[in-house]
Amino acid sequence: MTVVDLSKANAANTQWGSDPIAELLRDLDIEFIALTPGASFRGLHDSLVNYLGNTRPEILLCVHEEHAVAMAHGYAKVLGRPMAVALHSNVGLMHATMSVFNAWCDRVPILILGAVGPVDAVHRRPWVDWIHTARDLGALIRGYTKWDDQPSSVPAALEAIVRANQIAMTQPQGPVYVCLDAGMQEQMLESPVEQPALERFRPPTPGDAPAEATARAAAALRDAKNPLILVGRVSTDMQDWDRRVALAERLNARVLTDLKTGASFPTTHPLHTHAPGLFVSADAGNLIREADVILSLDWVDLAGTLRVACGGRFPESTIIQCSVDQYIHNGWSMDYQAVPPAEISILTSPDRLVAKLLDVLGPGTDRPRRQSPEAPPPASAKAGDAKTVPDDKITIEGLARVSVETIGRHNPSYIRLPLGWPGEHARFSHPLDYIGFDGGGGIGSGPGMAVGAALALRGTGRLPVAILGDGDYLMGLTALWTAVHQEVPLLIVIANNQSFFNDELHQERVARLRNRPIENRSIGLRMNDPPMDLAELAQGQGAEGLGPIQKLSDLGTALEDAIEKVKAGATCVVDVHVIPEYARAMSAALLRTISANH
Repeated sequence: MTVVDLSKANAANTQWGSDPIAELLRDLDIEFIALTPGASFRGLHDSLVNYLGNTRPEILLCVHEEHAVAMAHGYAKVLGRPMAVALHSNVGLMHATMSVFNAWCDRVPILILGAVGPVDAVHRRPWVDWIHTARDLGALIRGYTKWDDQPSSVPAALEAIVRANQIAMTQPQGPVYVCLDAGMQEQMLESPVEQPALERFRPPTPGDAPAEATARAAAALRDAKNPLILVGRVSTDMQDWDRRVALAERLNARVLTDLKTGASFPTTHPLHTHAPGLFVSADAGNLIREADVILSLDWVDLAGTLRVACGGRFPESTIIQCSVDQYIHNGWSMDYQAVPPAEISILTSPDRLVAKLLDVLGPGTDRPRRQSPEAPPPASAKAGDAKTVPDDKITIEGLARVSVETIGRHNPSYIRLPLGWPGEHARFSHPLDYIGFDGGGGIGSGPGMAVGAALALRGTGRLPVAILGDGDYLMGLTALWTAVHQEVPLLIVIANNQSFFNDELHQERVARLRNRPIENRSIGLRMNDPPMDLAELAQGQGAEGLGPIQKLSDLGTALEDAIEKVKAGATCVVDVHVIPEYARAMSAALLRTISANH
């Protein structure tokens, strides 16, 4: 859309309260602001368009607030810095809360600008301004944001946004919320407001681990016979990636990663001996039981992982826990998980500790170690193959095998993988190969996060790919309209089992415990009567839609067709009908987790 650039032109002699706020967003290098329109921030909206010319930040028009925050989430996962989001009063904020929770659990920075009022009741319009005004909007999300504020003047708003940006970018990162009075946005300013000198308000640099704690950790790892490294929430910087590899090789330590977090260690490295999944497999659990020293680099749910691997008990090994996560634990949300054991607990960035450990350990080895196992065979040789399925039906493992073989030739960046994805097909050698899950474990974030991540990946030479479940896609599919509107190339493949299948496993578990028929597990969970046309739903958003693909023999050709469309600039959805099941390893790990509290 062509924008008449009125930047500074008709504002030379007159400024409004929202103009300096919009200007500060530009100074903070905020590239985009995602929003679903609302009257409570109409002043800011005008400033973005008619004061800044809708450039830096550029408005991303969304048709649901949950998608707006999800887009900012996906964007930050790729670039490590926040996108802004504007949420309309109480109603827009309430729509967005699930996505805010996801970003909180995923420790992702987002700058959320809310709006309310006018706070001065004299200036409220009848009815609608009253029902859209609340005294403490931040209270709605205070349990799962790092900080919030409701400033009452323009200078205070500028300071609040600067502080919010600092806090969002300080580890552990997370979403922040600044609520702007509609009346303040629309007030005429008598004189210009001085902008903050941002070079004096940078986010703080994380501190290093104390030398004594680093030395103790290094000594424990040096003396270990079977060291194990659990890599969780870490940096996406390639130098940090290389240092993690160097530390594992220096110690000859086995390494485990999972699919809740993004790519953090090369999955085909000989020391990465077991495929990643959302949960630790039984074979990977053996490594935990056998290890004499375990180094956790901000592993998500360390205590739960250790207990599941060790039959409900903690291992006897020495645990080194490195995380700053407890700085933001509070009493509202249990996202901090159970308390993990740790003989050595270090409050610093995991990657800063890795660098220090390498310095302390120095080059070479101190003692002979057992040989690392051979690299695992290629996934296509290991995984269960859909060729054994009658009538050329598609299993999740068949989808994974063909997708990886076809898409892998095009430098993909996997934005999302579905819950039942077989980890042996996760072949990552770079931080952008996979950006991780959504943090909160709900449904509906996938399309929005895919659009935001794909937006951030434009110009990188990467093929943005999101492989989503059908339920996730259906709850968030209107986010695709924004991708088409913004001309964002994106490939979405739907693993469409026509079911909320995760709950089928839960219902089967309950039925078995109660000695009731497991054949009824799908009642109330299947979405196949009538079946939904997911490709046509994509076309309704202006995207390309292919499918349904129902035969494995047709899948590769469909994916190649879709890839060519995406390379030409399209947003494309491929609807693939898969058998309602999970990959075998994933099913076993999930069932162990479901049963862990019984």
